[in-house]
Amino acid sequence: MLEIITGTVLASAAGLNAYIPLLGIGLLSRFTEMVQLPEGWAWLENDWALGVIGVLLLVELIVDKVPALDSVNDVLQTVVRPASGGLVFSAGSSSETVAVADPAAFVGSSQFWPFVLGAVVALIPHLLKAVARPVLNVLTAGAGAAVSSALEDLGAALLTILAVIVPLLALVCAVALIVLLIRRLRRGLAARRDRASRAGAGTAT
Repeated sequence: MLEIITGTVLASAAGLNAYIPLLGIGLLSRFTEMVQLPEGWAWLENDWALGVIGVLLLVELIVDKVPALDSVNDVLQTVVRPASGGLVFSAGSSSETVAVADPAAFVGSSQFWPFVLGAVVALIPHLLKAVARPVLNVLTAGAGAAVSSALEDLGAALLTILAVIVPLLALVCAVALIVLLIRRLRRGLAARRDRASRAGAGTAT
């Protein structure tokens, strides 16, 4: 059961940033004893894989903090983040970690359903983020993009580490993060409607 929670949390992190959980489990497997990837996922700790993911992460960290570009990036990431979620769910839930010593056999028997489940999980925070960001940019004249992106990156990194060490706590944090994203979206939409109604009233007078 814990391996499923680990995979779910890693997929949630991928919904915020596609590359942080991929790079995280690759580095943890390569340089520590905290993660032992199964043979089919050993490529994640390969020098080339880590290098490519690192470069993509650097680009994401920059682009996601620039107003307008962040929204374009979110459109492109609609494919990338769910795919990353599927990968990290499959890899994470079939790996030995600090909390999971014997991953369930069904996870390793077929990669299709774990991948699909991870993609669906990652899609939830991705969509919440993609819809909320343009609203936030309008309300803050773009000033909120960098702050919001930095907090999302920090959340993705924290979820990645907790998923490996304390899966249950990581799950609680992931649920709390989803709730916060929903509340941010609702507040943003409410503020946008309020601004539009005030502007309409001002025009009428």
